[in-house]
Amino acid sequence: MGSSSRGSGRPGRRAFTAAEKLAHLAAYEAAVATGEGGAYLRREGLYSSTIGQWRKQRDAGVLDPADPATKVGKLTAEQAEIARLKKELDAANKRIATTDAALDIMGKAHALLESISESAEQDPPRRKR
Repeated sequence: MGSSSRGSGRPGRRAFTAAEKLAHLAAYEAAVATGEGGAYLRREGLYSSTIGQWRKQRDAGVLDPADPATKVGKLTAEQAEIARLKKELDAANKRIATTDAALDIMGKAHALLESISESAEQDPPRRKR
């Protein structure tokens, strides 16, 4: 009963190149957009945690499409920090864009209200008949 895992008929651990990881990430993100992310993972035999690791690698700039055959392992502490900071920067940039849009709308609404107020002050009151 002490058989090793090599003789169990299970396939060995798969290794993916940077190009394969990037292709899987793109396909998975496209599938998620249509609500088919889980089906993609099942079909490809991947785990969501693996996709998360690959995203961190991509965000850290470790998955270089110029060198597609390179096998990439776990991120170093510095690479993980770069990925975290890039994600934080992206979130901050999105908040800034939202704030800018809101301020633009508020400015236009303020100008509209001022012009309505000015025209109301200039128009003589109407008589009721």
